[in-house]
Amino acid sequence: MAALTSLSFSATTQCSHRKSTLPSSTRFLASSSDIFGIRIDSSYYHHVGVRAANSSSKMVIQCMSSVTDVPPSVSETKLNFLKAYKRPIPSIYNNVLQELIVQHHLMRYKTSYRYDPVFALGFVTVYDKLMEGYSSDEERDVIFKAYINALKEDPEQYRIDAQKLEEWARTQNSTSLVEFSSKEGEIEGVLKDIAQRAGGKGEFSYSRFFAVGLFRLLELANATEPTILDKLSAALNINKKSVDRDLDVYRMLLSKLVQAKELLKEYIDREKKKREERAEPQKANEAVSKCLGQQLSVM
Repeated sequence: MAALTSLSFSATTQCSHRKSTLPSSTRFLASSSDIFGIRIDSSYYHHVGVRAANSSSKMVIQCMSSVTDVPPSVSETKLNFLKAYKRPIPSIYNNVLQELIVQHHLMRYKTSYRYDPVFALGFVTVYDKLMEGYSSDEERDVIFKAYINALKEDPEQYRIDAQKLEEWARTQNSTSLVEFSSKEGEIEGVLKDIAQRAGGKGEFSYSRFFAVGLFRLLELANATEPTILDKLSAALNINKKSVDRDLDVYRMLLSKLVQAKELLKEYIDREKKKREERAEPQKANEAVSKCLGQQLSVM
């Protein structure tokens, strides 16, 4: 299993200025946060202390700032994706992808975010459902890599971890799935870590992709009993109401996607039929011209 990674934004800077005001760059960072869609809170902008001292009749201001690295904006992430994949994507897929990458960016750059394989499984499941029926499997994989790289994460790790969880889930049943805490194993260890962090013993950021990952585990384990999701959520210290809400959104997305693809297929079939109908008179004209040409050559 690829090692779990954590995202930590922390930096401490010290500065001394012989001015009576704070640096303009510090003021700009705070005032322009709304422009770039960045939420400045205690996680990003921890503390600024100012100490004044008289020295040779001049005021010296020393500041200690723990301003952390500012995460990229949504527009930067979207731009990274467009730079990595420059080919046109059909609007039916592109519109959903653009919305998805915005949501993923907001999840990815929360200060409490920490990558975990269930999250990866959820995203891979959503992506594969979204891109199902895409004209080229190869291009679908290239788009996936460009998308994850744009978020500064590892697409291979997503795929590998999702596959391992899927293989594990296929060997489970309704009982064993929720009893992971009493067992030893690679995946069991992953689930225990999630349960500990979600229970308040570490940072955990619940997300819609995580909910889809749980649903996928149940699906692969054939755990169809209504109470299993309740039990698994409880074992992982996850709010079941949040999971239900997000799964409803996921099902709605899939339903709309199916309808959109059906409309696209009807449109393509209709356009194909029109082209064929336009081609018929042209073929007839070509046949007549050919026949006349043969007659003229005989004369």
